[in-house]
Amino acid sequence: MNDERFPALRRRGFLAATTGAAALALVGCGGGTDDKADSGSGGTPKRGGRLRAAFAGGGASETLDPHLANLFADVARAKALYDKLADYDADLSAGPRLAAAWQANKTLDRWQVTLRKAAFHDGRPVTAKDVLYSYRRIADPKQAFRAKASLEPIDLDASRATGERTVEFVLKRPTAEFPNVLAAFGAYIVPENATGTDFDQRPIGSGPFRFVSFAPGRSAVFRRHEDYWDGAPYLDELEFVVANEESARVNALLAGQVEYAHELNPTTARAHEGRGQIEIVRLRNSAMQAFCMKTDRPPFDDRRVREAFFLIADRKELVDGALSGAGEAGNDLFGKGYEYYADGLPQREQDLDRARALLKRAGAEKLKVTLDTSAVAAGFTEAAGIFRDQAAKAGVTIDVRMGSKDSYWSDILDSGTLCCYRSGAMPIEAHISQRLLTDSTTNATRWRHKDFDALYQQAQSTRDKTGRAAVYERMQRRLYAEGGFLVWGFADWILGTARKVRGVETKAPANTLDWARFDKVWLA
Repeated sequence: MNDERFPALRRRGFLAATTGAAALALVGCGGGTDDKADSGSGGTPKRGGRLRAAFAGGGASETLDPHLANLFADVARAKALYDKLADYDADLSAGPRLAAAWQANKTLDRWQVTLRKAAFHDGRPVTAKDVLYSYRRIADPKQAFRAKASLEPIDLDASRATGERTVEFVLKRPTAEFPNVLAAFGAYIVPENATGTDFDQRPIGSGPFRFVSFAPGRSAVFRRHEDYWDGAPYLDELEFVVANEESARVNALLAGQVEYAHELNPTTARAHEGRGQIEIVRLRNSAMQAFCMKTDRPPFDDRRVREAFFLIADRKELVDGALSGAGEAGNDLFGKGYEYYADGLPQREQDLDRARALLKRAGAEKLKVTLDTSAVAAGFTEAAGIFRDQAAKAGVTIDVRMGSKDSYWSDILDSGTLCCYRSGAMPIEAHISQRLLTDSTTNATRWRHKDFDALYQQAQSTRDKTGRAAVYERMQRRLYAEGGFLVWGFADWILGTARKVRGVETKAPANTLDWARFDKVWLA
C-alpha cells in the first residue's frame, strides 16, 4: 500500500490519496499594472513569457508517459500535454473536458459519451477510437498503469465507438457516478497506437502545451498550443525544473530563477507570507489527516473504544502542533467541502470524561495500545506524540512505534491496530469504494459490513442525485458514529510564486483540475 500514491502520490510526488495507491490547480491572482500578485484581485491576462516551475522529481526514471504519472511533477507535466474525458472541480464533482456530454441508460449500466471537437498537437482529431485505445492500454493486465483500478467498472471488450466522436461504454454493474471514472487520476487520452517510446521522444497529446524537450530528472520545456480547444495558454513557454529539496525550490524562487515553487512547508510559508518578496498560496482541504483504527481486532473491534478515541482527540491542538496551524479541524469523515459531504453532523470536541466512561464500560480502563507512525509524511511523528499525550489524560497508554519510510504504507495495511494516516483529495464515492467496502483492496480500517456494501450499491443504482446524496449521508452518519477513521484535520497544500505571477487558483484543493493548471496562468 502506498497512501501517497493514488489520489495522492509519494511525498516527492502526488498527495496521499488511497491506501495502496488516489491532482491540484491554478487560476485567479492579481493583474493590472500593479506588480503585486494578489490572488483575490482581477486583472486582464497578458500573453507571453516563459514560466519556470520547480517540483521535486524522480531522477533518471522520470517519464512523460501520462499513464505512468506518479509524482507531482509527472502529473503536472501530463496535464500540460494531455487531456482526460473529465476532471474534478473544486468540490470533487466530475466536470466535462474532452467529453462534451454523457448520458446513461435507465439502468445506469450503459453510458453514451460524446466528445467535443478537439485535435492532437499533430492536427489529428481526437476520436472515439483514441479513447478506447487509451482505456484499453491502461487496462492492460501486463502493465501497472495508475488508472487501471479506476477503469475496472468498464467492460472494455463490449464497449464500442458508435461514431467518430461517440463512445458507448458498457459497464459491469450500475454506476451512477460513472463520470468519476472518466475523471480518474491518470486516465489521459493518447493517440491511437501510441507506444511507450513515443512518450519521451515525441509525445503528442491534445493538451494546452506542445512538447519541446525533456531531460529526465532535470527539466522539461513545453510551448503554447495555439489551437487548444479550451483556448490557447497565455504563456509562450512552460519549463518544469527539478529541485528535490524544499530549500532549493524556495531559494530558486527568491533568487528569481523560477516563478513557481511547488510543495512548501508551513514554517516556510509563515516566514515569507506578507513580506512582499514572494506570494504564498494555500490550497485548502487538500489532505485528510487521521488515525486509522483496525475495526476487526482488539481493542478497536469494540465500538465503545473507537468512540472513546474520537472523544480523546483535541483536534485544534493536533492541527496547531502537527500541521503548524496550516489546516482546519476534521470531524471523523473524509471529504470536508466535497460533493456529498455530510456537513450537518455536529463538530466533535474533546470530552475526556465521556471517553473514560466509555472505556470503563468496555473493560478497557487501563488500555495500552501501539500507535504506528513514520517520517513518511509531514506531521506524522508530531501528531503521534500529541495524541499520545492526549490519550494519557484519559488513562490510555500509547506506545509510539516508528516505522520505515520505505515500507510504512504496506506495513500498516494489514498489521498493527492503530496508525497515522493521510489521504489526498478524491470523490467521497471513490473513498468509500476503495477503502470501506468488504472487498476494497486498501481497506486499512478493516471496515467490512455487508449492509454497508449494500448501501453503496444502492447509491450507485440510484439515478436521482438527491436520492443518491441521501444514501451517502446515511453511510457517513454510520461512519461518524462507529467507523475506524479518526479524522482530526485537513491540511493545506502550500505553493509559492513570484509576485508577477497571475492566475494561480486558491480555492481548489489538491487533486482537482485547477492545480498546476498552467494554461490559465500569466506573467504581469
